[in-house]
Amino acid sequence: MGERLSKILVADDDGMVRSTVSKILEMFGHEVTTAMDGKEAVAQVDDSYDVVILDINMPEMDGFETIEKLNELGHDIPVLFLTGAGSMDYAVKAINLGAYDFLTKPIEDLDIFNVKIRRAIEKRMYVLQERRYKEALEDDVRLKNDELEKKNTLLTSYSQHLEDATVNLMSSLQNAMEEKDYYTVGHTIRVTEYAVMLGAAMSLGEEDMEVLRRAAQFHDIGKLVIDLSCIQKPGKLTPEEWELIRKHPSVGANIIKPLGFMEREQKIIRHHHERMDGRGYPDGLRGDELCPLTKILIVVDSYDAMTSRRNYRRNLSMEEAISELYSCAGSQFDPATVGVFAETIVDFTPTDSVFSEEYLENVYLKSN
Repeated sequence: MGERLSKILVADDDGMVRSTVSKILEMFGHEVTTAMDGKEAVAQVDDSYDVVILDINMPEMDGFETIEKLNELGHDIPVLFLTGAGSMDYAVKAINLGAYDFLTKPIEDLDIFNVKIRRAIEKRMYVLQERRYKEALEDDVRLKNDELEKKNTLLTSYSQHLEDATVNLMSSLQNAMEEKDYYTVGHTIRVTEYAVMLGAAMSLGEEDMEVLRRAAQFHDIGKLVIDLSCIQKPGKLTPEEWELIRKHPSVGANIIKPLGFMEREQKIIRHHHERMDGRGYPDGLRGDELCPLTKILIVVDSYDAMTSRRNYRRNLSMEEAISELYSCAGSQFDPATVGVFAETIVDFTPTDSVFSEEYLENVYLKSN
């Protein structure tokens, strides 16, 4: 297949000029179409043209109006103006409007005419080449972005699966630990349900609810690596035994620390035995030094401890436990959190059988 002929549009209201210019262009090997005025030229032109030649003085739409319309079309086709003798001011105005060059008529020097047409064609080729390069570059960037997005999706999915697997493994280990002791079996699940219940009642956002749920789920994870056989013995604990138990929040936080996706949960786990008056452990934080989620976990963890049976004391009823929360509000517990919990727990319906005595006894017997 031969090389494509350059396509040139000639617009002039003078038929003799159109014919003469067309023949000269065809003689130089170009494909030529014509228009009788600017309006017809604008209607006819499209991206297939390489050069447009315009007369300035045309009826209805002169050359200046025509080039403005062509600029609006955005084809970036070089425009050359045909100007008569003594109309150089017109040529300057045309160039200021974006014309590539101008040609004088009548055409006397064919070599100069041919050079100007060739340069305009080269300009058009450069424009098309640059356009193709930009399109190719945009396609390449789009392709790279698509590939990157797919990889990010896969990484996000993998990261989520890894997080879920880690959480499930830790949860299984903690549940196995609790099931070894009749007095703690089901504690984590109950605390988690209470925390979610209270968080919803306090209108927490979705992200805070997820952080609270995980913190509640692993608040006692530190007990996995501490010898807590002492809590299974009858009678009260010694000061040394209490000191050992008091280590589990900081130990739990250290277990969680390597998991970057649980940074907030780590702090809540570390502080779930702090008090409003600063007499808690391990850091002695007080008041607003405790975040709202930590205040929630402190209340629900203490409530479940009070209403669950222990070998060293009897469990309290709901009414007794709520009364105890109120009596310690301001010193141990956040008063506002206690108030919402007391209002909510009355109508709370647990969704898990871990709240039943029969479940506790069956799980404990199976694990032993």
